[in-house]
Amino acid sequence: MMNGQLDIRPATRTDCAPLAKLMRAQFREHHIRLSGDAIAHVIDGALRRPAWARLLVATSGGKPVGFAALSFMWTYEHGGRSAWLDELYVKPAHRGRGIGRELLHAAYRLAAKAGAAALDLEVDAGHRDAERLYAREGFHALGRRRWSRRLQRGPAVRASRRPR
Repeated sequence: MMNGQLDIRPATRTDCAPLAKLMRAQFREHHIRLSGDAIAHVIDGALRRPAWARLLVATSGGKPVGFAALSFMWTYEHGGRSAWLDELYVKPAHRGRGIGRELLHAAYRLAAKAGAAALDLEVDAGHRDAERLYAREGFHALGRRRWSRRLQRGPAVRASRRPR
């Protein structure tokens, strides 16, 4: 790809440790607190269940410099299977070289091949470079705000109070 040095490929088990390191850096940058065990769990889940999620890793000169993480969902808004670009990260020292764009293009191809009708994503407020990249690539800002609520996992989940 770029000068023959950039390689973007699906992640494998041998990528777990480098991906975890890149993901920790991404989460620090976005002020997301997630334990190392939780990061290992999501990477393992993506590698074990490709129908649910996929990971792409970008290497330059054989060293990992970025990644893209996609999750799949069934959405009424897009009429069926869709992909969510959950994370796209390039190490700061490697930004501005087109690696993010190449990861994004690889994510398009992967999502389309997996049968997704659309690729959705979000951009943190203030990340203007990311917004410009996505706008250049044909994404459209939606007039929405994303909301989230953490849930308990597993058998310890209790039913909430029933509506009256």
